[in-house]
Amino acid sequence: MTVHIETRGVEGVEADDVVTVITLDRPERRNALDHATLEELTDALEAAAARPTRVLIITGAEGHFCSGADLTGVENASFAGLLQGVLDRLRDVSFPTIAAIDGAALGAGSQLAIACDLRVAAADASFGVPAAKLGLMVNHWTVQRIATLAGPSMARAILLTAEVVSGADALRVGLVNRQGSLPEALEWAEQIAKLAPLTIAGHKLMLNRLEPSLDNFADVAAAFDRAWNSNDFAEGIDAFRSRRTPVFRGE
Repeated sequence: MTVHIETRGVEGVEADDVVTVITLDRPERRNALDHATLEELTDALEAAAARPTRVLIITGAEGHFCSGADLTGVENASFAGLLQGVLDRLRDVSFPTIAAIDGAALGAGSQLAIACDLRVAAADASFGVPAAKLGLMVNHWTVQRIATLAGPSMARAILLTAEVVSGADALRVGLVNRQGSLPEALEWAEQIAKLAPLTIAGHKLMLNRLEPSLDNFADVAAAFDRAWNSNDFAEGIDAFRSRRTPVFRGE
């Protein structure tokens, strides 16, 4: 198993499993996501939704949150579809979700973090979307979320120049809510778990409804498909696996 689930009770709350902690545990790959891990994450989120969960924390084992997609096993956009299912579930569950971040939160790791409602990160954590170094694209929703949380200027640096942002800078621009790691996230989760869950669920629903629909942009969909099926993407993956610098030709 590459995903571990732990539940915790909170003093003053009747149920014994109101806080759920999901830990990505592939330390040999810095907790990178492959198809199997995404499937386990999906199952873990469904299990949390079936319990009286009031807060969910997602974190990574042994010093890293998630270094991104495991590119040794990514061949096409089917991975992006499976990842989007996990991101959608994190967004749509009725209870608050917290990303507790140490080390790398890159690529798909940054996507997991921004899909959560709240983020607690160490000052030396790192956020970034290195898609332009690989010839692939993240989806429109991810771009929208990054721009909403970090602001348009920082979003352009992250997405157009593949800039990596520290946890300290992420806190400064609002991409991160609090500085810390798992202990601080657990402390915050316990505080949240004592609040009125129906109120929180209603507010979360309304906040999600503020996001404009992204279903009707045919040009964006075409650009996404073009990138994932391009020679540049094949070059980026081959260069990554061969540990060489890619040469992109825009085709």
